[in-house]
Amino acid sequence: MTTTIWSLLLVGALVALAYKRSSLKVSAIALVAFAVAAFIFDAPTTLTVISLIFAAGFGVLSLDGFRANSVTRPIFAFYKKILPQMSETESTALEAGTVWWDGELFAGKPNWQTLLNHPNPTIPQHEQDFLDNQVATLCSMVNEWEINQDGDLSKEIWDFIKKERFFSMIIPSEYGGLGFSAQTQSAVLQALTVSGATFSTVGVPNSLGPGELLLKYGTQEQKDHYLPRLADGREIPCFGLTGPRAGSDATSLPDVGVVCKGTWEGKEVLGLKLNFEKRYITLAPVATVVGLAFRMFDPEGLLGEKKDIGITVALLPRNLEGMDIGNRHKPIGSPFMNGPVFGKDVFIPLDFIIGGADNAGQGWRMLVECLSVGRCITLPSSGAGGGKYSIAATGAYSRIRRQFNVPIAKLEGVQERIARIAGNTYTASAAARVTAIAIDEGHKPSVPSAILKYNLTELARDIANDTMDVHGGKAIIRGPKNYVEAGYSSVPVAITVEGANILTRSMITFGQGAIRCHPYVLPEMHAAQNDDLKAFDKALFGHFGFIFSNMSRAAVLNLTNAAFTGVPVSGPTKQYYKQLNKYAASFAIMVDMCMFSLGGELKFRELISARLADMLSKMYLASMVLKHWADQGSNKDDLPLVEYSIQKLFFEFEEAHYGLIKNLPARPVAALLKVLTMPFGRRAVAPTDKLVATVVDLVSYHTDTRERLIKGSYRGEMIGTAYADPMRNPLAVYDTLLDRVEQAEGIYKKIGEAIKAGKYDEANLSIEGRITEGVEMGILTADEGEFMIAFEKDVLDMVHVDHFPLEHFGPVAENHDKAPAKKGSSKKKAENA
Repeated sequence: MTTTIWSLLLVGALVALAYKRSSLKVSAIALVAFAVAAFIFDAPTTLTVISLIFAAGFGVLSLDGFRANSVTRPIFAFYKKILPQMSETESTALEAGTVWWDGELFAGKPNWQTLLNHPNPTIPQHEQDFLDNQVATLCSMVNEWEINQDGDLSKEIWDFIKKERFFSMIIPSEYGGLGFSAQTQSAVLQALTVSGATFSTVGVPNSLGPGELLLKYGTQEQKDHYLPRLADGREIPCFGLTGPRAGSDATSLPDVGVVCKGTWEGKEVLGLKLNFEKRYITLAPVATVVGLAFRMFDPEGLLGEKKDIGITVALLPRNLEGMDIGNRHKPIGSPFMNGPVFGKDVFIPLDFIIGGADNAGQGWRMLVECLSVGRCITLPSSGAGGGKYSIAATGAYSRIRRQFNVPIAKLEGVQERIARIAGNTYTASAAARVTAIAIDEGHKPSVPSAILKYNLTELARDIANDTMDVHGGKAIIRGPKNYVEAGYSSVPVAITVEGANILTRSMITFGQGAIRCHPYVLPEMHAAQNDDLKAFDKALFGHFGFIFSNMSRAAVLNLTNAAFTGVPVSGPTKQYYKQLNKYAASFAIMVDMCMFSLGGELKFRELISARLADMLSKMYLASMVLKHWADQGSNKDDLPLVEYSIQKLFFEFEEAHYGLIKNLPARPVAALLKVLTMPFGRRAVAPTDKLVATVVDLVSYHTDTRERLIKGSYRGEMIGTAYADPMRNPLAVYDTLLDRVEQAEGIYKKIGEAIKAGKYDEANLSIEGRITEGVEMGILTADEGEFMIAFEKDVLDMVHVDHFPLEHFGPVAENHDKAPAKKGSSKKKAENA
């Protein structure tokens, strides 16, 4: 063999060993075998010597004790010098939660069996009964138009929420709560997206708040007192974290509690004097108990030597002297209860601290641990549920709304929006459901919580925009017939709360994941902090092997487009698993190269961090889509939705991938990464027009795919009276229209053909007139005519928008001369237009 061939064989052997993540000992043995083979087959002496040098190097490095003392020790000393000091709050945030599928993606070689073996439980029957009865009843009671006009839920709704213990989904049954699974909590909240105010009212107490904090950290006395009262609605909770000077940077709380002695119930006790100013606090105007986060100080040393005790969380009854609560903010889009809370020299005993005095200073740990779970459920459920409602309405509307003599669902510009709503809804539903099940399995996925919070609320924003575009004029005229406006207007609330999306994307997702999920970075840091050379040596050389392995895997998988990588699935989605293997390897090496080239500066290069977060997010969401499809039985009818969702996510992954390479400051490193991870440029393509049209047909007709996609949306009748006649749930009306639309399309076709043949009077332009005339001419049967008149009446009812007497707008009517109002006209009654 020639020198070139032997050289290629040696390089191939080294690449293969790295690709397989072989140990140093195995690599040494393999290279000795290569050298022997080279000698036997008369290979060039130089290559034999080179292979033996590699074998000797790997062999020596496989001797742990020698390696640690001779090689690692000086690196260890240098590392300890440059390792930045980590604050207690940063350390707490990084340690919060658990690592789940996000860790597999960071590893660059995801074990798909881990995800495929992830449970797929059905909702327990008693929880399903609650969904079918209490949740359906609550949905039937809400009327978002009336809620927005009145500025609050009705008394009947408030009473029903308390009576049926909606505030207690996270409270165990032994305390009188519902004790629901995370999967059911998500299902409840998704159904309640019919009303933003109702969603927020129910969602917040079941997310970050006193209930969850008490469950995990409260004393038994606190649990016994508060949890039953929270469960049955005697107590309404709120939680005060955000203030004018502490928003996204929650650790910079200026609110203080100073340890002092004071009088409580006639006795002198040790307690805290609190001064605080909170805002944006949901349920605060009506809350009876306030969870409060503040910075605790002990300047007189009454508790010990430590002066700055740290962030602490306490429970404050509403009627405390010095606390000012009750005013309201007016959030855009939805009038849920939200307002400020002020405190001036408010005294509380130490046992008001959640968990008692022993938990003083533990507030930040408590908050981040609870937030990692709550952010996985409440806000992601708004994205998934809102998407289901939107595609159920928009798909049907596009089928029954006709322009240019065709349903607007046939217009390609409209199709683009509808398909995007459908794909985004499928992605959001998959991520919300699979991640909720992970929580039920005991995981506390802190990084996925950031991924879901950012991405699902951003998907909700895209869905709202597309829904508005498809509905056009119907969606911009306010009134009881407009089922789009409230959701569209309230989207920024979800974008902003529980960690603003800009911050979540550019700082939290990757910033936390890079250390928490990387298999070696956190062990290296712990080893340095504990001055443990042996542990550092193991982590360091594991990290070196990890880098070389991912370089090898990225190069091979990108050169071959993952054609030969193995995955434990077959069928039409196999290619997507393979592509995710390629993307994971590329992401893993890019993470290490970014950390290597930027070092501590990476923390401040927020757009680099944001693109890495985007790459991680798209892989995570694509994995959830594949798992969701498998859990639903790999139904081939739904495959176009899966393909659309995956192709869109892959296209977005490569957009972030390309943007990172283009903007990485270390250009030689960027050039290396381009060769390793994008040698042929971008390969992912956006969904084709043909696929878009297929998806639209699936969601704009009454199909099984549509049923699976919108499962859990409330589609029954509604009790409210926004019209002269009882208001109907638009989804219920659309269901009846879709039951008839295919028959109607056949009749439209008959009428259209007759018009082209010149059989109609050109002056007869109304569809009702053409139906009647068609029956008279024998173009349509009498039954078809009767069917179409009723169908068109229902269509027109859904197309109509509202208009109001000028008096409805109050004093503005006095500014304009007008004819006297018609007898019986109402200032509030809406009419059709």
